[in-house]
Amino acid sequence: MQAHHGEDISEKTLWVSLSNIHGVGTQTFCQLLKTFGNPANVYAASYHQLKAVVSEKIAAEITQGVNHDALTDVIHWLSQANNHLITLADAHYPKALLEITDPPPLLYAKGNVALLNLPSIAIVGSRNASVQGEKNAEAFAHDLCGYGLCIISGLALGIDGAAHRGALKANGATIAVVGTGLDIVYPAKHRDLAHQIVEHGLIISEFALGTPSKPQNFPKRNRIISGLSLGCLVVEANLQSGSQITARLAAEQGREVFAIPGSIHSPMSKGCHQLIKQGAKLVDCLQDIVEDLGLNTLSLNNFSIDNDTSSTTNIPSASNNPLLILMGFEPTTLENLVRLSSLTVSEVSSMLMLLELEGRVASLTGGQYQKIV
Repeated sequence: MQAHHGEDISEKTLWVSLSNIHGVGTQTFCQLLKTFGNPANVYAASYHQLKAVVSEKIAAEITQGVNHDALTDVIHWLSQANNHLITLADAHYPKALLEITDPPPLLYAKGNVALLNLPSIAIVGSRNASVQGEKNAEAFAHDLCGYGLCIISGLALGIDGAAHRGALKANGATIAVVGTGLDIVYPAKHRDLAHQIVEHGLIISEFALGTPSKPQNFPKRNRIISGLSLGCLVVEANLQSGSQITARLAAEQGREVFAIPGSIHSPMSKGCHQLIKQGAKLVDCLQDIVEDLGLNTLSLNNFSIDNDTSSTTNIPSASNNPLLILMGFEPTTLENLVRLSSLTVSEVSSMLMLLELEGRVASLTGGQYQKIV
């Protein structure tokens, strides 16, 4: 996949500039978008118009215009292969995040952004996991990839790292959601793992480049992990674990919560046992998750899960995909393929995403697609 697909970097940097203003968090940013439509209109608004929406201090800073010097690093970062900035206005913005109450206005992404709209499951747990806990996380991640699920986790030590490794061993899809800027790898021990994920999957963050690891960033990060997912599997967690936060957020977002039980004597099991008491589904085998999510097909190429209904829809694999015949050898648009195939926009989008993942189709500028011969 190309680095930008013709993205207008100057337009993207307006989003970054607005997000960099002190006091403009997710809610304020979304309120500005709701009022003015896009960042360009925000910067074009008068102080009086802005003051009706934000504080005087923020309004004054916006009317000073874009600080181009502060955007040099972002522009340089975006010019590098595999680096993307995905905004709420982008087609690649994950539809699952639009369902949560506080979607991040922009996401920095490194790797394959097509993964953002695959059906996904979060696998989280303790940083100080037991050997068995890590084995469980890796095995569940590996096998869930066989059902076409993308594995989402947080790149932390312990369970998170094991989940990512399991997905990579299965040649499956995995997304790491991190609590730092994407120019920083945290923890440093996972530098090699991060490189593997960029090569075969995706790393995302809502935090600006250069943002170091701060404790307050991780609960914010966790709402994205749960928000991207159909459900959240907690493998091992103590009572004060960050995984408890992720599970609570998942429940609040209407996602399924799964927990693996353990020994009553292990502190690493107490968090999971508490979640089960609170209504999480007890999981002791893969089938518990498969049945709950209604997964009944053993191939990424054969199904996709609709975000709204959680129903399964058969999607042809690349080898017998009618889109490849309809595409011919010239670039074409999604709208044209919908017209030719008599399929819905959602079905054609899912097929194109899978074909792109399989290297059979390339995404071009201007929303066009071309078959790779």
